[in-house]
Amino acid sequence: MRIERRIERHQLPYYLKVFNRITDKPMGYLGNVSLDGLLLISQLPMLVGARFEMCLKIPGQDGQRLIDFSATCQWCREDVTPGGYDSGFALVAPPADYVEMVDALRQYFSFRSLAASL
Repeated sequence: MRIERRIERHQLPYYLKVFNRITDKPMGYLGNVSLDGLLLISQLPMLVGARFEMCLKIPGQDGQRLIDFSATCQWCREDVTPGGYDSGFALVAPPADYVEMVDALRQYFSFRSLAASL
């Protein structure tokens, strides 16, 4: 039985690259984010049940901002795009930097303030 998602996620395909925090090698791209998890789009399948040490490198005017966090892979499946995989991750105690990033992305990609002013 499939459980429907109740957490609002924001789509971010191919904008923000996710790196392995230990090796600094790219893991894939953020597909979407929430306060509790993320979707990773990658070229390789992820090990379900494994905990990963991850890093986001956020470009900015003052250089790169690094956001380090840990996440556990909940599921992995082939993407509709050949050679791609989608993996769902649950964050382990999301750091304040991650929470701030999700809030900033929510505000940046939100149409609510525009609709309210019309």
